[in-house]
Amino acid sequence: MLLRNTDPFRDLDRLAQQMLGTTNRPAVMPMDAWREGDRFVIEFDLPGVNKESVDLDVERNVLTVRAERVGRNGDWESLAAERPRGVFSRQLVLGDNLDLDRIEATYADGVLRLTIPVAEKAKPRKIQISADGSSEPAAINA
Repeated sequence: MLLRNTDPFRDLDRLAQQMLGTTNRPAVMPMDAWREGDRFVIEFDLPGVNKESVDLDVERNVLTVRAERVGRNGDWESLAAERPRGVFSRQLVLGDNLDLDRIEATYADGVLRLTIPVAEKAKPRKIQISADGSSEPAAINA
């Protein structure tokens, strides 16, 4: 016989922490990432977040995105409060094949878009090979 001890308040508390985050672990912002030719594109959904509250930081190869959605102040009565408020944070470890000095960021319609070019050293290139006794080098793709 299997006994399972359920505590609905503990389950509700765990769900609230996952959805809203805590001061130790802020809520995560959804993202999409893809490659377009010689650049990587990352988009973060931040609806209702003011552009001035978005902070981007790159240290070594770790990209940190922080944003804050503040709650409303004033004389009003809440009827529903399902959207998370507070600080949102996301960290990404980026590969060495990206040029982190040339990251471009735009923010429109609640979407933060980062464009990161592939580093020159990571792009495919041709290497010339010379044959013994031959004056014409042969080319191969590397």
